[in-house]
Amino acid sequence: MLDYYLIGASTILVEEFVLDSDHVAVAINGTQWTDGQWLSSAVLSVHVRGDAHLRSRVVTVDRPQAQAAYRRLGGGDLPDEATQRRVYRVLFAGDLDADGLAALRYRWRMPPSGDPRVPGAARMSRAGDDFTWQLRRISSGVAWCVDLTACLTGDAAGVRPVLLELTAAARGQGLIPVTIERFV
Repeated sequence: MLDYYLIGASTILVEEFVLDSDHVAVAINGTQWTDGQWLSSAVLSVHVRGDAHLRSRVVTVDRPQAQAAYRRLGGGDLPDEATQRRVYRVLFAGDLDADGLAALRYRWRMPPSGDPRVPGAARMSRAGDDFTWQLRRISSGVAWCVDLTACLTGDAAGVRPVLLELTAAARGQGLIPVTIERFV
């Protein structure tokens, strides 16, 4: 069962408690729709619980209300709850020069975004699964990441090849992989 929240006029937060065999919460998986894209909500979820000012802006909604907000924010139809949504982050040490950034944009068919922290986003479909990713600057000259959202219609077998392809492309431009995390 998913929980839906609206935060301000531009963010939808979707969360799900992960329960162990004794039905005790062991984690919260979540994602957020903001600025026209699905992103990890790990940091936002923590802030919602710890920041009273932010929490005062959170409105609990049901799925139809979340669907209406998603359409209003340009998302179209909210993905079916049966679709497995997974969000991964591949963290890289190092920096991209202008040529490396241009090479990744070209390889991933990623138009420039105009935001120096998020130089672009791309998407593809494979075997019925949809994948979107963003290239993000974590800290100038220090680190970059690729945030991958996978909307899966079946098992997660298709995620590994996409993660490997994205990682290899970034490595080809001099970035060194540090870790791959799953947020949702």
